[in-house]
Amino acid sequence: MRGDRVEIVIDAGGEVRTYDIVATRNGRRVEIETGRALVTVTEVTRTGNPVRTARFMASRVLALVEHPAADLKVAHAVTEP
Repeated sequence: MRGDRVEIVIDAGGEVRTYDIVATRNGRRVEIETGRALVTVTEVTRTGNPVRTARFMASRVLALVEHPAADLKVAHAVTEP
């Protein structure tokens, strides 16, 4: 769903880097695959075609946080009067 976001925090040898992968259009979603040595985050279309892919070494991943788009709608409804 548009607005889905995955935040990846990586140990880059002495510093920490953060990457965001976001579903940029309607009908797209973000999928995560974890394997032995790789973590793959992919933005895909409704039909399952990959749009963009990011791969990270699993040993370097410090945190992987999913932010569903539905959370944004709930947060706005609660904070608005």
